Order: sequence, then C-alpha cells, then structure tokens
Amino acid sequence: MPEKSSEIAELIDYAVLKPDATPSDIEKACRESIKYGFHALCVNPCYVHLAASRLRESGVKVCAAVSFPFGASTAKVKALEVAKAIEDGAEEVDVVANIGIIKSHSWKDFQEEVRQIVRAAGRAVVKIIIEVGYLSEQEIVRCCEILVDVGVEFVKTCTGYGPRGVAKSDVELLKRVCKGRVKVKAAGGIRSLRRVLELVEAGADRIGTSSGPLIMESLKRI
Repeated sequence: MPEKSSEIAELIDYAVLKPDATPSDIEKACRESIKYGFHALCVNPCYVHLAASRLRESGVKVCAAVSFPFGASTAKVKALEVAKAIEDGAEEVDVVANIGIIKSHSWKDFQEEVRQIVRAAGRAVVKIIIEVGYLSEQEIVRCCEILVDVGVEFVKTCTGYGPRGVAKSDVELLKRVCKGRVKVKAAGGIRSLRRVLELVEAGADRIGTSSGPLIMESLKRI
C-alpha cells in the first residue's frame, strides 16, 4: 500500500476529459500535474499536442483518451487516432473498446480491434477500457483472456460515462483473471483518498480520476 503522497500521486492518471474543457483548463491541469507529480495527464486527442508541450521534461506523461467515451468508432479509425495522438506527443493511450462487439460475443472482431490498436501504438502504453458495468463476469473474463493474448499493458474498468463506476469487486476479478500479465487501471467515480486506497488494496495498479488535485489536497489534512 502507498504511504507517502508521492507514491499515491505516481498511481494517478489525472483525467480532464469533460466536453467543455478549454485550452486554459488543460494548461491549468498541466500545472497541477507537475505540482502533485501525477503519473499522467489524460486528455482528449485535440489537446495532446498542447499538453505535451507544457509537460515536456516534467516527468508527467501525456495520455490520450481514444474513441472516448463510447468506443463506437471502427477499429481502423481507432488505430489512426492512436497513431495521431502518439505523433502529437502521447506516451500512453486509453482506448474504449467496442462494447457492442463484446456484448454480441464477437470475440474475433474484438481481438482484431485490439490488435490494430496495439500495432498502431508501437511502444506507447495501451490501456483498453471495457466498461465493466455493461458486462457479465463471463464477458469480463473473456475480454481479459484476449487482452493477455494480444499483449496489452492495461485493462481499464470504466469511462465514467457508463451505467456505474468501478467497484472493489471489479478490480479483484480483473486482478484474479489477469494474474499480473495485464495490469489493472481502476476508474469511474473515484473522488476520495479512501476510495483510492481501497482500490489499490484490491489490486489496482493505476487510478484514473478527475479529482486528482482534490485527493492530493486531502492528504494534507491527515
């Protein structure tokens, strides 16, 4: 379990993905990310270049949210978006899977989508968002098996726009199925230090939250 504020900050992908985010919002988020030492700042693709220019040599990585939040783009479009984000300076990508394909159990199509994303990403870290609130346990297990097979770095629980946020049991299930071969990013409704610690204890390797500064400020009151 993380004990120091720096250890907690290094687990956090600070997300600024609201539809009305402005360039000023992104610049502020960059300053906050540097101040607190977050692992990454996650932004929409249109702001990757701006974030990368502000975070250069800061140690904070730029993460692009691709096909966010619904994952309804074609695999080819997702791959192109990933490639463009990396060209603009992203070192990590959070890509929303096609949930309809998963729900229809079109596993070959899901696998091919993920393969195209990984191929386009090259050396960048790939996190696939499977939106667990829509899925049965069996579907989650099958998704993880495919992500392990393709060689994705992370499975991510939620976008924050689905039917619910992340539960401790989601992280425990993903951790049990992936067995360390794919890391787990917990996201969706994480707004407090207590929730961060609960999910890390359950096995989360990374935390995605739009409340990063609030969580870090709460540490000062302990």
